[in-house]
Amino acid sequence: IALCIALFLMPAARADEGMWLLPLLEKMNADALRNLGSRLTPDQIYSINHSSIKDAVVQFGGGCTGEIISDRGLLVTNHHCGYGNIQSLSSTEHNYLEDGFFAKSLKEEIPVPGLTVKFLQSMKDVTDKINKGADRKKLIEKARKANPNCLVEIVSFFNENVYYLIVSKVYTDVRFVGAPPASAGKFGGDTDNWMWPRHTCDFSMFRVYAGKDNEPADYSPENVPMKPRQSLKISLKGVQEGDFAMIMGYPGRTTRFQTSPELEFQIEQNDIRIAARTVRQNVMLEQMLADPKVKMQYASKYSGSSNGWKKWQGMKLAFGKLDIIGRARQEEAAFAEWVGKKANRQKEFGNVMGEIAAGVESQRKEMLSYTLATESVGRIEVVGFATMLKNEFGKSLKAGSDTLASLKAAFEAVSPLYDDYSLTVDRNEAKALLKFYRDNASIEDYLQGLGEDFAQMDIDSYVDGIFENTVFSSRDALAEAIAGKGVEVFEDPAANLSKSIYQIIYKYVPVIRKASSALADSRQIYTKGLLMWKKGQAMYPDANFTMRLTYGTVKGYSPKDGVIYRHYTTLDGVMEKEDPDNWEFVVPAKLKQLWQDKDFGDYAMGNGKMPVAFLSNNDITGGNSGSPIMNADGQLIGLAFDGNWESMSSDVMFEPDLQRCINVDIRYVLFIVDKFGGARHLIDEMDIVK
Repeated sequence: IALCIALFLMPAARADEGMWLLPLLEKMNADALRNLGSRLTPDQIYSINHSSIKDAVVQFGGGCTGEIISDRGLLVTNHHCGYGNIQSLSSTEHNYLEDGFFAKSLKEEIPVPGLTVKFLQSMKDVTDKINKGADRKKLIEKARKANPNCLVEIVSFFNENVYYLIVSKVYTDVRFVGAPPASAGKFGGDTDNWMWPRHTCDFSMFRVYAGKDNEPADYSPENVPMKPRQSLKISLKGVQEGDFAMIMGYPGRTTRFQTSPELEFQIEQNDIRIAARTVRQNVMLEQMLADPKVKMQYASKYSGSSNGWKKWQGMKLAFGKLDIIGRARQEEAAFAEWVGKKANRQKEFGNVMGEIAAGVESQRKEMLSYTLATESVGRIEVVGFATMLKNEFGKSLKAGSDTLASLKAAFEAVSPLYDDYSLTVDRNEAKALLKFYRDNASIEDYLQGLGEDFAQMDIDSYVDGIFENTVFSSRDALAEAIAGKGVEVFEDPAANLSKSIYQIIYKYVPVIRKASSALADSRQIYTKGLLMWKKGQAMYPDANFTMRLTYGTVKGYSPKDGVIYRHYTTLDGVMEKEDPDNWEFVVPAKLKQLWQDKDFGDYAMGNGKMPVAFLSNNDITGGNSGSPIMNADGQLIGLAFDGNWESMSSDVMFEPDLQRCINVDIRYVLFIVDKFGGARHLIDEMDIVK
């Protein structure tokens, strides 16, 4: 709608806040960029007519960001972004997670099945067309014809008030090039996660391959390194406090247009998630520390679970300390006052806050029950295997396959999950999670049809019985059972437990779906009202995994009275944190020797220290992991990889005094590649500015 577009034409109010849309940089952000110190024009950052920085930035694997750093398709992202892929390629013989890896040539680069990278081609505002009733499918089809080999989507912004047609090119042949060992790439583990000072060398490298025509192609030995439209130059000049810094990437999800009832409910749900994950992670970690094979198998599962678990704890603390909900109520009161001044506003927006509150309340009980079940008993892995087998079997039958072919297809879908599965871990998790669920669920949500009373049963004995008799305990057992019993596998003890759990989960889905639809409608109206109310102010839409630009400066901060954090850390801090008896703080012997010898090559700071990480006040969130942080000339100075503990409420409200982006210094990355990894040939590919 014209109203929303007009808002974009105002200059950015605060340089450090905002996840800005690229097509509007010239109209909205040009002055702010220049005044802050950028030496780039908006056209050099984003253009559809010639190569620009946006052509070097990719969405990596659907949930992170990466950047191209050579004219041969070499890509760098965070270690934690490549973590699951590196783990899936690892074995006890070749544990790339624990030992690290750098390919010595193109022939040694390892294909990563299923990994994709997405290059943005263009974004076009189609709001007026959508509002006038244009057929979305026809708009997409027309764009596909004009952009062969491309993905075309219509994506909404501002809660369905603005729409863009986005064209991307997706490459599917991506190969693992290298990464440091986890002792460097994940140094500090969960203890340091979301924390500053930080000393993690959070990077991994991949390469994008293409067909001989440089277009996307499925994996083939005949494919060649992709030649990008643009790759980033790399600066060894380092950073000083106050330097301009900008980040491009794919931030995932913010909720800065949520209301106080929604925020309160978010914290309530998070409390359940935290408690359930604590139970599961404790079991996982105990087994991981006891068995190196289990540690490799469950590394990605544990990391994925604990990341949100810790963030939600920090979020709750920040909500209280910064009075996030109280401030949201103040804004809502001011909005209501504005609405009340005109009859036409009252008619359109007068009831919307009450509708949102009612929408939240209408699904409260159901959503809390749903969250409890899905975060606890729904995480039992044999339950997941049984559920997936049944679902995939049903899909195949519906598509027209016969029973035998459908069972085979379903097995092929489930089979890869056993690569990273431990029966012992799952059995212990099942016992702990069933007990947790029984202690926290209402009696009406107790599991039924288990052959004994859930309220009184001996859960340990019940779980042992399942795992001693289920065919879902291993890939071979499941394959044998399918071959011999056919559809009788769906009467298995694990399948029976799955049925019982999902009876609870599915019971609440209709209510949640109906309430969510009504809430979406109310949010759309509320956001439209906010845009009208704040007309003339700089506004940007919530993150939604579309490419954005954020700009600010290199900057330290003070988390509390008497404490001041400088803007960078060095390798000295790694050695200060070293603890050989704590797996999170083990320092590789070679890294320690390089530090002792001060063998830092061209990558040291002017004072001879080896830089590790630095802070900036850029506005980021999940999905920005791996994003390039660039200097005033668009040269790569680091990789964004985390936020700081004191601003865990930042997805809801930006805190300029506290919110910081933690970045690994590109000089530390290159030092590890070159001096530690011995991969000088990769350095030689890059365009490095000294």
